[in-house]
Amino acid sequence: MVGLVVVSHSERAAEGIVEIAVEMAGDTRIEPVGGDGRGGIGTVPDAIGDAIDAADDGDGVVVLVDLGSAVMNADVAVELSDAEAVIADAPVLEGAVNAAVAATDPSATLDSVREQAEAARGMEKL
Repeated sequence: MVGLVVVSHSERAAEGIVEIAVEMAGDTRIEPVGGDGRGGIGTVPDAIGDAIDAADDGDGVVVLVDLGSAVMNADVAVELSDAEAVIADAPVLEGAVNAAVAATDPSATLDSVREQAEAARGMEKL
């Protein structure tokens, strides 16, 4: 099953987004990661890499990020990971929910889950 990682500058925000996505995720493994490792705002490549490894069961991992340096640090983590992982160009909350739903499909692939996460870019709210 394709796993998910939610990366935010805020540990609490990452955990909250995962809390929402888990409602739709079935058995999908979703790992939150955020903060600078000292209780502050930021992201750390090693922590992101650990989350990728924890979410991976061999079918790959889609990584959702909030902004700025989270993208850069997630990119470093993906490069260093032995897992097959991709970063979705998607809004983190809506993308995580879409990806969680997509990952429950028994025929889901890394590409199909990423595509569904990225489809959230076009979601209208009103």
